[in-house]
Amino acid sequence: MGRFTTAAQLASWAGLCPTNKESAGKRMEGLMNRGNVWLRAIMGEVAWASIKTTTSYFYAQFHRVARRCGQNKAAIAVAHSILILVYHALRTGQPYTELGADYFDARRLERHHVRRLEQLGYSVTLKPTAA
Repeated sequence: MGRFTTAAQLASWAGLCPTNKESAGKRMEGLMNRGNVWLRAIMGEVAWASIKTTTSYFYAQFHRVARRCGQNKAAIAVAHSILILVYHALRTGQPYTELGADYFDARRLERHHVRRLEQLGYSVTLKPTAA
């Protein structure tokens, strides 16, 4: 992993980074970079396999993105996330900890309730409870 200084460089080299085509303030859909076709194909297979596990973070991420962009783009987004995860796991030596399928819902509810309490005039500090 020493060849890539950031995870974004690895994603770009693999062809899994999103394009940013803009003209006159309008965002347009551009062609994806081909990148390393072998790594990109493998990461696509890994993404589709991880999407099938209903209790995983990637399952939840896929369904959140698929509502907006469609299934194929959502699968590429999951592949990008997995590649970034692999980069950091290899770079730091830390194992991956699964966040779970309800991660996004819990975060959304947490932010909602904190914001609501602050609107009511309370000062809120969150402290995780011991498991």
